[in-house]
Amino acid sequence: MNYIETGSTDPTFNLAAEQFVFENLDKNQEYFMLWQNDKSIIIGKNQNTFFEINHNFVMKNGIQVVRRLSGGGAVYHDLGNLNFTYVVNDNNFNIINLHYFCEPILNVLRKIGINAEISSRNDITIQGKKISGNAQYKRDGRVMHHGTIMFDVNIENLVKALAGSEVKNISKGIKSVKSRVANIKEYLSEDIEINTFKYMLLNNLFPQGIPQYIFSDKDIKSIKELQRTRYATYGWNYGSPLSDAITYKRGKINGCGTIEAALLVENNIITFIKFYGDFFGNNDVDELSALLTGHRYNYDEILSVLQKYPLECYFHNISSALELADILFK
Repeated sequence: MNYIETGSTDPTFNLAAEQFVFENLDKNQEYFMLWQNDKSIIIGKNQNTFFEINHNFVMKNGIQVVRRLSGGGAVYHDLGNLNFTYVVNDNNFNIINLHYFCEPILNVLRKIGINAEISSRNDITIQGKKISGNAQYKRDGRVMHHGTIMFDVNIENLVKALAGSEVKNISKGIKSVKSRVANIKEYLSEDIEINTFKYMLLNNLFPQGIPQYIFSDKDIKSIKELQRTRYATYGWNYGSPLSDAITYKRGKINGCGTIEAALLVENNIITFIKFYGDFFGNNDVDELSALLTGHRYNYDEILSVLQKYPLECYFHNISSALELADILFK
């Protein structure tokens, strides 16, 4: 295992750095990264950005919006948040395995006196309150697992930046969010800053030490090119606004997450379909969209198509094609 610091708090650079490490560094080596982002919303790969953010607040307050490679839901970052990333070999994980990578973080938190536990599909919690959310991306025998650690995040900005927070509901929203999330700093026996916590975490994860990989000038040039062509672009982060003729279907599957389908049906034929949501999956869900395009918008026909393909590859923890068909025709 090698340790990497990005040396940046720009989310477009940091997400580009993650992808660079995942795709370009020695595949015989494994890597662990700790990094921080300035004020930003990090959008899950499959989400519709326009539905996830409070656009006016985000623009007014200079909050960057950046899409990541992994699935899952939108998260708010600021300098009170610490992010970690594992880039490792697949080790024959045939399914997304979030708990495997949460365990080392959990063990360190317990070692420093925080009674944390793994809860739900991708969270670490303290007394039932979320302090860490996790997501995963897999390709070509490699796994990139990354997570947030809320140390001293601005909860008010978190509530205002994410969708669904109108001005009149801010105080109610903050109270509601504080009942469900927490900052680690609240539970520490001594008052420390995030940088101290960062090295406490690192030293407890790797008590025997860990060699550090320093980005070369060539590495940084490649990362900046990826930043320029993907993570700093409107198209990657927001996508294209969809036609007013689009119909939206939405549902939630326990253990899988929220799935939303944007549908355009013309003469009873599906001419466009795109899936959004906070679900995880190993395969690109646009593959499934292509398989459904051109079929009649008919429950039995679509169910028959869905039953031919391993939906678990696109929607982790979905149990049957019926669940997805029901969303598309609700």
